[in-house]
Amino acid sequence: MTNRPDANLDRRDFMIASVAAVGASTALVADAGSASAQTPAASSAVPAPGVRAATVYTGDTIQGKKVVSALDIADLEPGRTHRLYFQGVEMPTGQHWYVSVTVAKGARPGKRIVLVSGVHGDEMSSVHTVQTVMNQLDPREMSGTVMAVTDVSRPALEGMQRRWPNAGRGADLIDMNREWPGNENGLTAPSRHAGLLFNRLLRPNADAAIDFHTGTTGFDVTAFNIGGMDIPAVKAMVELYPVGQVFDNHVYPGVLHNAFIDAGIPAFTPEIGAARVLDLEMVALFVEGTMNVLKHHGIIAGPMGRTGKDVSVFIGNSALPVLATQGGLVEHLVRLNEKVEAGQKVAIQRDSFGEVVAEYVSPVAGEMTGQRSDAMAEPGNPLAFILFHRAGAGDSEAYPE
Repeated sequence: MTNRPDANLDRRDFMIASVAAVGASTALVADAGSASAQTPAASSAVPAPGVRAATVYTGDTIQGKKVVSALDIADLEPGRTHRLYFQGVEMPTGQHWYVSVTVAKGARPGKRIVLVSGVHGDEMSSVHTVQTVMNQLDPREMSGTVMAVTDVSRPALEGMQRRWPNAGRGADLIDMNREWPGNENGLTAPSRHAGLLFNRLLRPNADAAIDFHTGTTGFDVTAFNIGGMDIPAVKAMVELYPVGQVFDNHVYPGVLHNAFIDAGIPAFTPEIGAARVLDLEMVALFVEGTMNVLKHHGIIAGPMGRTGKDVSVFIGNSALPVLATQGGLVEHLVRLNEKVEAGQKVAIQRDSFGEVVAEYVSPVAGEMTGQRSDAMAEPGNPLAFILFHRAGAGDSEAYPE
């Protein structure tokens, strides 16, 4: 949620006109400071927006599933579900990270929706949400296509940790959701991986996209959606979810949904509770909302489920971080989703003797949207985030993690 370099861009005109450039990744092959791309497929010209790029099969199969290094879903047989692996960036051993791709190709033409999860490796409810949606689809009854990618950051998922363990300059952990749209010739494996996926899998097959997340390890969040409500196509989708909070903000540069937005593709991010667990009750809310989105786009038929009109929705455009000033044991005094008044005490902290060493008061009125779930904290750790409306809030803001 740092200040975006394209903050002066009028996103509403940008989306309506759909004339945006894809972003820096399409031009970085000409960057003289970049290393050469790792594979013959990656060294070819990146297709421009709207230009059809044929599917490229590597000739490999993994567990009976064909491997592609580029995908155009127009090449796939309609009325079927297709399961493929996408060949991502190379490991230090020279092997590749392979990403799972499921395509429900409708019997009739229509909109193309991309569902993504696993950009962070500790976010299990997001993966399960996408899997559940895909398992409910019957391509023979669909108009259009739904493509799911459930394990974007494979090495992070293998360790069930938030960040990609990168070995380029010794042990390093890179947040892949600050890397989009990536650079196929970049200086880190996550940057190249993001570039390959965005250029050759995600962007070419999307008319709209949803990037599912959860809170991070040690930090719990409510059920809410993040998206720029100033973009009509995004607002229309976000309002179809029966969840109680909306964070109306474009947040950090480098996140996947902003890379889609910059490419003229409406996108947003659902947040589905705590990391490392399956919150099936919360997952059900986001499955229902996503099925509503597919109905909204005419991909599947049937009556709408519950939407934002059926629940009490709090919309805020800013999130106040409450940061620890001391080390010690944290006791929250307000629960997630509860209202917070300005001046209200929201947490206390005790030292090893059980004595209170800090008390934390909210300077704003809003709703509790996130809390530290790890019981201990040191100075500087976020203890809570309070969603509120800030007059004159800009396009994005900086937030600690």
